Amino acid sequence: MNVMERDTGEAKLHYLDGEYEIVTPGGYVVCAVTGAHIPLDALRYWSVDLQEAYATPALSTARAQEKGLVPK
Repeated sequence: MNVMERDTGEAKLHYLDGEYEIVTPGGYVVCAVTGAHIPLDALRYWSVDLQEAYATPALSTARAQEKGLVPK
């Protein structure tokens, strides 16, 4: 797989505290709430517990509340 192929597909990640491991290379991940593509260089919000990525901090908070991980 060359660099151009890697950057066009969806990456699969293992989310950790403050970092992530790339399981399958790609250029973006999909927001678990909206389905939006998030370029890896713009990825800032994810859940270690749910292993999901989010496009914004508000979406991250809303999902955590929905799943009972934080109080409403």
